[in-house]
Amino acid sequence: MNCSWGTELWDQFDNLEKYTQWGIEFVERYTKFVKERSEIELSYAKQIRNLSKKYQPKKNSREEEEYKYTSCRAFLMTLNELNDYAGQHEVIAESLSSQIISELSRYIQELKAERKAHFHDGRRAQQHIENSWKQLESSKRRFERDCKEADRAQHYFDKMDADINVTKADVEKAKQQAQMRHQIADDSKNEYLSYLQKFNKDQHEHYYTLIPHIFQRIQEMEERRIERIGESMRCYSEVERKVLPIVSKCLDGMTKAAESIEPKMDTKQVVETFKSGFEPPGDVDFEDYSVSMKRAVSESSFLNARGESRRRSRSKLWPLIKRNKLMSLLASPRHHLPPEQRRKKLQAKLNDVSKDIQKEMDQRDALTKMKEVYIKNPHMGDPNSVDPRLEEVQQSIEKLQLDAHKYEGWLTDVERKLLEKGSTQRRQSAHFDSQGNTPNSCAQNRESPDGSYTEDPSTETVQFKSRSTEFDDEFDDEDPLPTIGTCKALYPFEGQNEGTIPLAEGEMLYVIEEDKGDGWTRVRRNEDEEGYVPTSYIKLCFDANSKGAMTYI
Repeated sequence: MNCSWGTELWDQFDNLEKYTQWGIEFVERYTKFVKERSEIELSYAKQIRNLSKKYQPKKNSREEEEYKYTSCRAFLMTLNELNDYAGQHEVIAESLSSQIISELSRYIQELKAERKAHFHDGRRAQQHIENSWKQLESSKRRFERDCKEADRAQHYFDKMDADINVTKADVEKAKQQAQMRHQIADDSKNEYLSYLQKFNKDQHEHYYTLIPHIFQRIQEMEERRIERIGESMRCYSEVERKVLPIVSKCLDGMTKAAESIEPKMDTKQVVETFKSGFEPPGDVDFEDYSVSMKRAVSESSFLNARGESRRRSRSKLWPLIKRNKLMSLLASPRHHLPPEQRRKKLQAKLNDVSKDIQKEMDQRDALTKMKEVYIKNPHMGDPNSVDPRLEEVQQSIEKLQLDAHKYEGWLTDVERKLLEKGSTQRRQSAHFDSQGNTPNSCAQNRESPDGSYTEDPSTETVQFKSRSTEFDDEFDDEDPLPTIGTCKALYPFEGQNEGTIPLAEGEMLYVIEEDKGDGWTRVRRNEDEEGYVPTSYIKLCFDANSKGAMTYI
């Protein structure tokens, strides 16, 4: 529907001035709204990035080890997708700023200048018609005054002419005065008619030409303003619509991360992480105190007597403890890792060394190619300048290869011992089944209640001495672990297996590392003797201020 402000609103100059000022203020208000939305997007993106960064795994920390589980890896993928999601909100803020805020700010200045020019023209036209009206009113009042003066002069002449006592000269003078006043009145009349015609012409031009033209330009300006607001609003929605596909991909990535979680694999990883490689404790022997008999001294009775004496008196245990302490010190200056944990640590170390070797080899290949280029193009560089670096890299590769060979030997030895221990257990179990005996009947042949076997402890110590010492020197902590509590031995424990120490019933020891879920607790007898004991054989009393303070029975 078409309409014209020039014809419809010819008398609404002041209201149009107020309306157009409101229109500019509306554009400014909308621009401020978009600016605040942009600031919110930037702030939100910053908070999302900080949140993602906060929960990212820290290098060389325990959190980094947790990402071997699928749920933790999925969480890491979610954090990465969230970081990309934050980037899209930054894109929204940047687009709003460049496509709307900057454009509207510039347009507002142009709009103010255009509006000022239009209303300046309008006020000038208004001033012109007001001046024309003032001139008309002035000529009209002057004509009215002159007509009254002419009437009074004519009345005075008539009075003088009728009076016989008045001289002829006075009558003639009055007549001339009346004629002059009539002439002045006629001149005022003509002037009034002239200004009236001029005003009517100006008024017609004002209301039918000037004002419609000015108001039409103001109307067009206002329509452009409204259209510009609409375009900005469309751009506002399009800015967000453009990032929706990428945001959708981020959300799809989060969904894919959630779907990648495999509970079975995580529970299997728990086994790989905490498996010690030790056998479960064997059955406890029955001790019959109702029958008194004398037994012939044999290896088995000696072992039982050694266990009984260990339970009755700690003073009789010291020779055995000292012998085991000597064996432990021969095997390792500090302590051993459980076999399965040792294998995993060796495998991880071997993988790291292999990666380092590959990096050095890549660097060697790059240097070799550089030298070949220098040989073909001497102007690019001196080939001999690459030789010192090549030699240094080659020496590093040889050293790393020696380390890899050493770790492979240790790993092979640990895996062999794990296989031998498993096969020994299977042979013993088969022997028990064929003889119809229970494990209790042969319990005296066990090294300790942990279920592992040792026929000759001294042989095992000598066999493991060279490799174990080197391995433990490589991986032992430099500083001793702090004490986190104490424990009391509930049962005797031989402790001749690798990495363990013996226990006497009732003996008090210091706890330096709690059970990690594999059934073993690390304890210390004194500064030189420490190792693992079965958690089920001791009563733990952690310090009140230590992490996870609790008591196991």
